[in-house]
Amino acid sequence: MTKRAKITIIGAGNVGATCAHWAAAKELGDIVLVDIIEGLPQGKALDLFEASPIEGFDANIVGTNDYAATADSDVVIITSGIPRKPGMSRDQLLETNVKIVAEVTAKAAAKSPGAILIVVSNPLDAMVYTAHKVSGFPPQRVMGQAGVLDTARYRAFIAAEIGCSVEDVCAMLLGGHGDDMVPLPRYTTVGGIPVTQLIPPGKLDQIVTRTRNGGAEIVNLLKTGSAYYAPAAASVAMAESIIRDKRRVLPCAAYCDKEYGVGGYFVGVPCVLGKSGVEKIIPIELDEREGQMFATSVQHVKELCAAADKFLPQ
Repeated sequence: MTKRAKITIIGAGNVGATCAHWAAAKELGDIVLVDIIEGLPQGKALDLFEASPIEGFDANIVGTNDYAATADSDVVIITSGIPRKPGMSRDQLLETNVKIVAEVTAKAAAKSPGAILIVVSNPLDAMVYTAHKVSGFPPQRVMGQAGVLDTARYRAFIAAEIGCSVEDVCAMLLGGHGDDMVPLPRYTTVGGIPVTQLIPPGKLDQIVTRTRNGGAEIVNLLKTGSAYYAPAAASVAMAESIIRDKRRVLPCAAYCDKEYGVGGYFVGVPCVLGKSGVEKIIPIELDEREGQMFATSVQHVKELCAAADKFLPQ
């Protein structure tokens, strides 16, 4: 009998619990939901397990406050941290979330030294850097979820504008998450047709701006929380490509040294995700404007990581 994959999700808030939901629905494996609040992961795990006969998925789903239950996980999804509140910049989250992510990464890595880490916590680029530093894992086994979410928002808005299926929109974004993302309309197609032939430049610019501000738009609407359905779905898409060795090409915050001339930081680039984690970073040509935007995004990532260093355990 083939052993099921084991997925640990750290943080049982909206994003973490929804990751568990998507992963269970896809039957990706057994799931451990971890949180510091007693009863929260246990209750959500039990509720989700009780849905399994209705939805027809087989998985052991456990909620716990103890990292012992996470031992030998194949994939660890880190969603811990305080959420962004209205008017709060991603950078303002930095100090608190560096400390939280450092702590949970150390505990998870000790129990699952062979795991692949997918970081979702914000500010994303600095949190991936934190998880890599603290875990000591090879960089191909540490990555951040940002590009899949930003690309999904971009594709959804394009499909809505054209009035076509979201499945037929293929797109790629680079760089940091949210404000720092680098849109690439030249590499965006709809059923193989360049999007620039279907949407006028001014409207496309509006869609790019809305995508860049996608998280803030939802925060402002919800008032007391931030997005979770799409971030969780994006995280589980990455986990699925790894667990099932699908080798999908997905934009992820991956470690780039010589690639794109980054010089040793985690930034959003197109990656092949398979059983070993980031199996390949795909180089694409950037024009002068795209290259300048990417360089600006990388510079901000470097500044965030330098700031994060001040709060990392020595």
